[in-house]
Amino acid sequence: MALFAALLPFLSMSQDNNASAESEAYHETRQKTSVPPYGLDKVKKLLGKTTSDESDNTILAAKDYLSLTLREKFTYHMIHAETYLQNCDIILTEKDEEKKIFGHLPEPFNESVWSARQTDFLEANRDSVMALIKESVNRSGRMGVNYKHALVEIRALEMIPFLVEFYKRDRKDHDVLTVLMLLMKGAKYEPFTSSASYGKLYGKESSYHAAFLVLNTANEDLIMKRAMDLFNAMS
Repeated sequence: MALFAALLPFLSMSQDNNASAESEAYHETRQKTSVPPYGLDKVKKLLGKTTSDESDNTILAAKDYLSLTLREKFTYHMIHAETYLQNCDIILTEKDEEKKIFGHLPEPFNESVWSARQTDFLEANRDSVMALIKESVNRSGRMGVNYKHALVEIRALEMIPFLVEFYKRDRKDHDVLTVLMLLMKGAKYEPFTSSASYGKLYGKESSYHAAFLVLNTANEDLIMKRAMDLFNAMS
């Protein structure tokens, strides 16, 4: 089952409508996806041929899907989710959103999620997926929310050093820290899962959408240190 399918029911509307212009801008940035260039025109043309089934899933025909190269399939998966999953909640901007490190990522595809065929592709080609994401991020200087979800989906612990290095470039995309925490959570890394931070973000009393840590240097550095400790323990 796709990662997103398990997450969407817990989304809720923000209760704070007094967000600043800075928070609104950061909120918008958090929602943005990355668009890979690999065979993009071909993929977009084929997307015009997708059909909807009785569940409103929009699926590319097997013949057309199999005509795509690995890189083109990566583009297809990063810009299109095949499974429809209705979500009526609107996620509003949080007050001081730019000053928070959230426990979860925004959703990249509105009312759609990756299908089993799509998550199977990501998992089966995880080395290539990580390499393409790294290549794209280094070229564009940004990491879209779809890339972040892909890394969590495939449990990309190998990407921890790159994620840490990328975050340190300007320390502006705090959802990169969220990815690090979700990777530690998925790995059941005890120094993290036994911490107060974990309880605040993922404990029974936490709010799925709104749970956050205050953005400060101490929290940033602790998340990166714990993630690097996990990576080094794997070596």
